[in-house]
Amino acid sequence: METVSLQKKDQPPAPPEHIAIIMDGNGRWAQAKGLPRTVGHQRGADAVRNTVKASIALGVRYLTLFGFSSENWKRPAGEIKDLMGLLRFYLKKEISELDRQGICLKVIGDRERLEPDIVSLIDGAEIQTAGNTRLTLTIALSYGGRSEITAAARRIAEDVLAGTLAIGNIDEAALSSRLYTADMPDPDLLIRTSGEERISNFLLWQLAYSELVFTDVLWPDFSEEHLTNAVQEFHNRERRYGATGG
Repeated sequence: METVSLQKKDQPPAPPEHIAIIMDGNGRWAQAKGLPRTVGHQRGADAVRNTVKASIALGVRYLTLFGFSSENWKRPAGEIKDLMGLLRFYLKKEISELDRQGICLKVIGDRERLEPDIVSLIDGAEIQTAGNTRLTLTIALSYGGRSEITAAARRIAEDVLAGTLAIGNIDEAALSSRLYTADMPDPDLLIRTSGEERISNFLLWQLAYSELVFTDVLWPDFSEEHLTNAVQEFHNRERRYGATGG
């Protein structure tokens, strides 16, 4: 018997369930305009707001943004101070609106390097939005993929020593369940802005079979159109997960 496709020909393809974005180019955007780097970061925050709105319109369920890497701590102290100030500002200003829109906020990364008041703001925001299901917005702060995997391996070792995990039961699922992203699917699509074509220690485990799209646009200029174009490119790909094509 001939199999009938569940998707009608005139229906658009389903959107990626999970999109991850490396937001790159704030500083270069500001420099090109003769503005302080802080202005670039402010405009970058506007691009985040627009991307969240566009993701919801497209039907995306998970959006993960690389906000501040573990390597970014090497930046000049003044820039880090400005970035942390912006983070405080937006955590205070935006959470009620995210909650109103039904967005669940999660933050992944090494919180021990963040100031206690920022950690408290993050904790409060996560608690306030925990029950929302329209979109899960995850921000990676003080995050590094290798550190994440190392921490998961350490937890596995601790569980083995405690007798709660048998060595024979160590598998991919065991490690995945100990990552920051244990409660969400792996990204279907990774987008990186600013023309750079590398993943920069971001979601190293989770991106194993993600489609990668690189765009020359600097992050502050990233728009709904750019997101839609990236999703269209995603739909033009054949995802084989190691198997041969049809």
